Formats: sequence, structure tokens, C-alpha cells
Amino acid sequence: MNAIACETCGLVQQLAHVPPRHLARCARCDGILQRHRPNSRARTAALTLAALCLYVPANIYPIMTMDYLGLRTQNTVLGSVRALYRDGMWAVAVLVFAASILVPLLKLLGLFFLVANRGSRWQRVRTGVHRTIGLIGPWAMLDVFLLALMVALIRFGNFATVIPGPGIVVFASVVVLTILASASYDPRLIWKEELLEPLEPG
Repeated sequence: MNAIACETCGLVQQLAHVPPRHLARCARCDGILQRHRPNSRARTAALTLAALCLYVPANIYPIMTMDYLGLRTQNTVLGSVRALYRDGMWAVAVLVFAASILVPLLKLLGLFFLVANRGSRWQRVRTGVHRTIGLIGPWAMLDVFLLALMVALIRFGNFATVIPGPGIVVFASVVVLTILASASYDPRLIWKEELLEPLEPG
């Protein structure tokens, strides 16, 4: 039996081992206390590696083709950042670069670090990495709202036509894979492994 505090109401209660395909709920607020995640490390590693493989194509393939007053241009994420910077909108360029390129890469590298290292040696470092991923996670979704806003502005009136490019599928795949990888990782593995490690002969 382990003591666990509910993240919703704060009630501390005793919790036994949660079997596969089951979850434990709080006795007071019915919130989820613990969910069994089988093969958490392997699943997170597979999803993270898949997202990392698609990361470069997502940023260099055109995400949209814009036909504006007879002029057709193809836009990539990196190209959009450079165009914004050249037009003097450096603050927006920095925001788009951070939300679309930097934060997703840091999040994927952090997840890969969590699944690639194990044992008590890196426990506190992995705990800090996991907390950092939780803090920067919402910023990685900001690019979706910026992209939706940009498309809505461009499509205003009959002056422009926007055609989705091949990069938008890859870009969306990276976003979905990153979300699934974050949801698959069980942070309790960071501290459970200390109990599972064999004692070294002294």
C-alpha cells in the first residue's frame, strides 16, 4: 500500500497496486489518482523517435501554397520566420520560431532523454526535465493557433487562395505524435527504478 495525494482535492489516501487496464479514482472527488500504463517507456520512445524523424521534413516542406493577386508562393515554417524577420516583425518572428521550431524540438529531446536514461544516477535531472516539459508544453501548441489565425486572415475576401501543402500533413503528424508521446510517459518510472535496481555487492 502506498500513500498518494489527489491532485484535484488534495485528499491523502492509501493506494494498492493498480492492475493492467485499470485506474484508481479518488474517494472524495472521483478524480483519477493513478492509471496503469503498460510498456510506457517503449511506447514513448517509439512515438518520440517517429516525431524526431518527421521534425526536419515538417519544417522544410511547404505547409501551404498561397495565390495572392496572381502571385503564387510556397511557404515553409522556416521561410515564414525569415520573411517575418525581413519585414521588421522580429517579435512575431521570434514567437513563431519558438513555438513552431524551438519548443517542439526541446520537448522531443527531453522526452528522448527521459526514456534513454534510467537508474538512480539521473533521477533528479530527469525529474527537472519532466517538469520543464510540462511548463513548455503549452507553448508548443501555440503554433497551431498562429497558423489558423494566419490562414483566416489570408482567406479574408476573394483576394487570396490558400492551398495546403505536403508539409502540413507532416507538421500535424509531429504535433500529434508529440502529444501522444507526452501522454504515454509515466513519470513514476523515474523513482520506481530505484527500487527495482539490484544492490551492488559491497
